[in-house]
Amino acid sequence: MQYRLSSISLPGSIRQWHWISSAVCLVGMMLFAVTGITLNHAGRIEASPELTTIETVIPDDVLTTARDQFGDGETDIESALPESLRQWLSRELNIRTGSRIAEWSSGEIYLSMPRPGGDAWLSIDLGTADLLYESTDRGWISYLNDLHKGRNAGVVWARFIDVFSIACIVFSVTGLILLIRHSQGRPSTWPLTGLGLLIPVLIALLFIH
Repeated sequence: MQYRLSSISLPGSIRQWHWISSAVCLVGMMLFAVTGITLNHAGRIEASPELTTIETVIPDDVLTTARDQFGDGETDIESALPESLRQWLSRELNIRTGSRIAEWSSGEIYLSMPRPGGDAWLSIDLGTADLLYESTDRGWISYLNDLHKGRNAGVVWARFIDVFSIACIVFSVTGLILLIRHSQGRPSTWPLTGLGLLIPVLIALLFIH
């Protein structure tokens, strides 16, 4: 009894699933393909990180709110910055901390703010009200490379990668089914498919130690 892939019952045709999944993952595939090249040659791509440093003093009313909430900072505490402090940082210094968790220890607030393509941190002395902020921007290539790795990109981007990966699996599986359906009139189908499998296997066995 001959089994035909055309008998598979799916909502819509295999061809529809194939082109819809390709449309969903098109931009993502281009992004991951390009950044795959840039990551593979990261040592050859020159980068000129831009460093921004801010040193200032926090107003007494803003600092008082922080002291009231967390005391003198002698006890180690991890919590988000007070709303008044976050608003002042955003309004006066264009520093957006969001709900990131800061460390409060030994009379000092320390907040790390890593992001794709860069890094930043700030420290606040609860005694003197001195604020020190440093931000490093490594450029667009580093930004896209970090998106490829999902590094410091947040939960929403991680979920996008999950959806994109599923779309790629659907695209690949439906493509294989279409290959099987139309392979009879195309003699080169399976030699090329086998070659696509054989090349990475041989490279892994012979050149990766």
